[in-house]
Amino acid sequence: MTLAEFWFLAIAILWTGFFILEGFDFGVGMLHGFIGRTDAGKSDVVATIGPLWDGNEVWLIVAGASMFAAFPGWYATMFSGFYLAIVLILAGLIVRGVSFEYREKVARSRWRGTWETLLTTGSFLAPFLIGVALGDLLHGVPIDSNHEYSGNFWNLLQPYALFVGVTLVMLCLLHGATFIALKSVGEVRARAGRFARRVGPVTALVVLVFASWTHLASGGGFFPNVISVAAVLAIFTSAVLVNDRREGWAFALTTFGMATTVLSIFVDLYPRLIVASTGSQYDLTVQNSAAGSYSLKVMTVVLAVFLPLVIVYESWTYYVFRQRVGQRPVGEVSPASDVGPGAEVSSSAEVNPGR
Repeated sequence: MTLAEFWFLAIAILWTGFFILEGFDFGVGMLHGFIGRTDAGKSDVVATIGPLWDGNEVWLIVAGASMFAAFPGWYATMFSGFYLAIVLILAGLIVRGVSFEYREKVARSRWRGTWETLLTTGSFLAPFLIGVALGDLLHGVPIDSNHEYSGNFWNLLQPYALFVGVTLVMLCLLHGATFIALKSVGEVRARAGRFARRVGPVTALVVLVFASWTHLASGGGFFPNVISVAAVLAIFTSAVLVNDRREGWAFALTTFGMATTVLSIFVDLYPRLIVASTGSQYDLTVQNSAAGSYSLKVMTVVLAVFLPLVIVYESWTYYVFRQRVGQRPVGEVSPASDVGPGAEVSSSAEVNPGR
């Protein structure tokens, strides 16, 4: 394996990691009003990702920076040609991040409603438009002999690319619902489970169509491969498991479904980086868009040093904030009115879900 091929694989894994982690964040953002319903319920839903969402976005920054450093031609063509779409993605991420902080600042319902709408909108726009961009890479966009994008914004909104965006949004919704069920208690947990049960079969069907269309678009035939079929079965099974309150397994299966769906785009794309609809001779490939050997060697050393640190830090964060929202922290003692002297307190006790 050459360094250029290694970095294509690394970037595919980084994008997959981003959607695994930020995918349930997006789902929670889209669903917080529907599942939370009351002000207290919405706050509980948002609290499930409160300590996690900004750390998860690190994977987006690392993926974009890796594209810039490892494949400057890919980065230049994509980020200039998809400029308006990328601006909309950034706008969605910005208003989404700000809404986490500002929605609680003023008690007025109009204020909270505005920021909650922005949270829902931003959480939808980001995965949808990133999905459209990834779909365009594989389906093809107009590129000239200088490897410059020669189309406009509307050329990006082709049927396959739009369907990839819809697929990722559906996966984020299911991924987010299983995460809410995993991290909440009471009625919020029950509503999240019911939603996951209903949306799971629909998402499985969407992913099946996506897998077939992706293989057809890449010239591999209409029938999906074994991995794609396994992803569809995993997504369908997750809906059954979350309904049985086995949320941990359900979340693991939606993680598998998300990972295989994103990876399948890069698998069918390789060795190309962007397919040129104007002719295969204008395709951007791993070999004709890679940075120099020295740059790739330096990047590989940096990745080997810092990526494990990021993984360890994020793993520790998830471990520290592992309990459900609404549970007492480990070791916290109940009020004296509830527990007599010398009584033992269960660390898994749930507070009144209607608080």
